[in-house]
Parts: sequence; C-alpha cells; structure tokens
Amino acid sequence: MSTIILLIDDERAIRKTLGEILSFEGYTIEEASDGEEGLAMYQKKIYDVVLCDIKMPKLDGLEFLQKAMEHNPDVPIIMISGHGTIETAVEAVKKGAYDFIQKPPDLNRLLVTIRNAKERNSLVSETKTLRRRVNKVQEMIGESDPIKRIKETIDKVAPTEARILVTGDNGVGKELVARWVHEKSARAAGPLVEVNCAAIPGELIESELFGHEKGSFTSAIKQRIGKFEQASGGTLFLDEIGDMSLGAQAKVLRALQEGKITRVGAEKDISVDVRVVAATNKDLLKEVEEKRFRLDLYHRLGVILIHVPSLNERRDDIPLLVNRFLKDICTEYGIGKKPIEADAVKLLQQYNWTGNIRELRNVVERLVILSAKSITADDVMNYVLPKQAAGE
Repeated sequence: MSTIILLIDDERAIRKTLGEILSFEGYTIEEASDGEEGLAMYQKKIYDVVLCDIKMPKLDGLEFLQKAMEHNPDVPIIMISGHGTIETAVEAVKKGAYDFIQKPPDLNRLLVTIRNAKERNSLVSETKTLRRRVNKVQEMIGESDPIKRIKETIDKVAPTEARILVTGDNGVGKELVARWVHEKSARAAGPLVEVNCAAIPGELIESELFGHEKGSFTSAIKQRIGKFEQASGGTLFLDEIGDMSLGAQAKVLRALQEGKITRVGAEKDISVDVRVVAATNKDLLKEVEEKRFRLDLYHRLGVILIHVPSLNERRDDIPLLVNRFLKDICTEYGIGKKPIEADAVKLLQQYNWTGNIRELRNVVERLVILSAKSITADDVMNYVLPKQAAGE
C-alpha cells in the first residue's frame, strides 16, 4: 500500500515541486494550501506522514501542529520553514513534531526523514497491537450496584479453590468474570484454558476435554492432550456448559470428584489439578427438571453462583462503557478519541440492548465509523434507533 503524505504549504510553487519529487519516489501526495484546510483534511483521514510549513495564513504551522496532536498524536509531522530558528525548531519538537527541516530542504535529508518517520509510525502501531495482546484482562467497567457486588464476590472467592458457576444472557461478559477470577487467584501464573461447549459437536466434546490416544477412533491419527490436562495447575473455563451432552457431563463430574481423567481410547487414569469455572445462559435447574442436565453436576459446579445482569438492568453503566469503547476503538483505528454528545448517550441508555455489552461495543464502533467529528443524537437516531424501530 502506498504511503500517503499530506503536504501543507501556502506557496503553490513549493507544493508543486515537493509534490512532483515525492510522487516520483512512489509516495501518494495530498495537498492543502493553508493550515485550516490541512487540519480539516487531517481530521477526516489517517495519513502516514505530514509535511507542514510554519508561516501560513488562517492557521499557522505551530497552531496546526497543536490541534493535530490533540486529534491524533500518532502521525509523524515534519515541520518545514524558511523562517526557521533554533527556538522555533525547539518549540515545534516540544509540541510533538517529528522533525524540523529548513527551506529550501535538502532533498536527501527530507527523503531519509520521511522514510524514518514512516518506520517509526509502523513501530508505534505494532507496539500498540502488542500491548493490547499482552494486556491479560480487560477492566470490568461499571459502578452500578450489581457490578459492585460481582467485583466484591470475585475478590472474596478468587483466592479460594471454590468452583464457580457464572450465569447470564449472551453478551453480558461472563467470560470476563472467569478471567478476573483466574487473574486474582493463586493460579494466576498457570494457564487459563477456555472451552466453548456449544461450539464443539457432541461426539467430539469428550476428546476435546479429556484428550484421546492415537487410533482410538477413525480420525485419531495422533495422541491429543485434552483441555483438562492443558489447564492443570491453572483454571479451566467451561463456557455454555448447559449445551454439554449427558455423557460428557458424567465424565466431567468424575473429574471434579476425583481429580482424574481418562483419555478416549485409554485405560490409565491421569491426575489433573484444575479449578473449574463454568458459565451458561440457560436455567440449569430447569434443564435438570427436563433431564438435560445432571443435578449432581450442577451442585458440584455451583459452589459459588455469580449472576451477571443484562445491560438493560445496569443502564447507569452505559456512559462509562461508551466512554471506554470510544477510547479503545479510536485507538484501534489510529484516530483521536471522538467526542459524544450527552443527548446521544441518553438515547443509548434508552435503547433495548438485546445483545448486551457485545451489542453496545458494535454500536459504538458503528457510530465511530459513520459519524463526523463528534457523535450526535442525530447519529444515534440514524444509525442505531432505526434498527429497533423496525422491530429487529
């Protein structure tokens, strides 16, 4: 993909000369004739590098630099001026400029500076990506009473070995509770292994959980270590456990009772040291009544019960969640945090969140993409509420 450079200079001859040289070097050039026009372009699009003159009408280069840094500080901005002094250069760098070059620019130095700026920008993006990956657990956002109770419960039970059953609708954040339980436990240095029981076919769930020996069934071409063994010394998170087959439930019950599992096709027992946190969006007691879930397994899993409320039950947390999602999403897109009007937040608080936290994040991302400089109540009316008005 071509490197896009925004060239801001009030002198047409300078723009033409530099534009032709940089285009010949393979760069894509977009031009602005003053700082005000340049700022408008900068706020609408993400550029790889910006070249900006200092002395310009309407908005000078240093004013542009300050406003640009407020909007998106990650884009390297190279200041170019024929009126440069050491003081001006120092001021520009203090305000966030990547470099300062005097006119007429030495073309070799300019090209090297642009190349280095582009490489630095790539490193910044990679570093942010790595930081997001390294960050183990997202913060549990919310100050409502239900969320405060969940945080207090986690603080009490995480250091113990008690098994936990987390309940709640799809998208409320049950997996986040499991992650925090693991993070605050004595097992935090061990693995956290997640299994989505609803996503694994019934005939494969036992192999997935307990592993299998080579040749134990047709497609078993080599030995497989199951999730219980992988999680030994840590935490096993069984998500959507209400969808597990009765046969697999019996083996999970044995593993919890005896601390032992047997691989499919094997005779030897294997001891495992695992703490189990399970989650479901189903009413397990109703599933027990209808003979789809074992009562003894329910009691084994549910030493501690944590119910995560729906987003509709914690509407006071929506402003906090929106603010966090705006920050995270804008960072992912490499843009400055987009402000949202108070009336827009109020409309989001009135919305019927059938998809809970997951739906809210998707809606915030949609608003970031489709709105202009800020997110308004009209944006919510146009891009969010019509969906509900249509009965979807």
